Amino acid sequence: MKLLSVRSAGVVAVGLLTMGSFQTVLAEDHGHSHEHDDHGHSHDHEHSHDHEHSHDHDNDIHAGYFDDDQVEDRKLSDWDGEWQSVYPYLQDGTLDDVFAHKAEHGDKSADEYKAYYEKGYRTDVNRIVIDGDKVTFLDDGEAHTGEYAYDGYEILTYEAGNRGVRYIFERESGDDDAPQYSQFSDHAISPTHADHYHIYMGDDRDALLDEVVNWPTYYPLKLSGEEVAEEMMAH
Repeated sequence: MKLLSVRSAGVVAVGLLTMGSFQTVLAEDHGHSHEHDDHGHSHDHEHSHDHEHSHDHDNDIHAGYFDDDQVEDRKLSDWDGEWQSVYPYLQDGTLDDVFAHKAEHGDKSADEYKAYYEKGYRTDVNRIVIDGDKVTFLDDGEAHTGEYAYDGYEILTYEAGNRGVRYIFERESGDDDAPQYSQFSDHAISPTHADHYHIYMGDDRDALLDEVVNWPTYYPLKLSGEEVAEEMMAH
């Protein structure tokens, strides 16, 4: 599969994802090229025409269909708070109902979905705390904190025709073990506080843009595993 292009400040760098890259674009995916977050769900209750238009517009954006001039810069405060990885909930079976739910509506079995998300959610970073310009990554009790500055955004175009935006922050000081770059993706393209997000962490800015199979995913720490599962099935 191909990552067709990466657009930054009006410049497009075209390249292919190789078999050696950490992630693969799936043509069937939506959102920012991940099938795990379908924000295009509909509601049965009635809406006014204006509300329907606004809702459809938001769904298009969350599904990865938008114009370049709609994308706005964002601050790290959009991801402020204490966050937990959903990977442990996959491992202990808490998310099994989510995969069964997806199997009822998708083209994979529950076991196949679980295997797919096992690759997607996999991470050693169990918690992330974001406070001001400081991001702390907690890995098995060890904490690594860096101070991060905004480094712009990149618009990625996928073979499926949809697109995604990565908001990028670079470590300017702090622990050397903290990632040099943190790239956030939460389906939004303008300032708003995230209710969950996917993050790409590493020391090579460009290489991270190729990563589309492993997308560590974080929900608010205050949610129980059952509440996280409910949130996922609601989307």
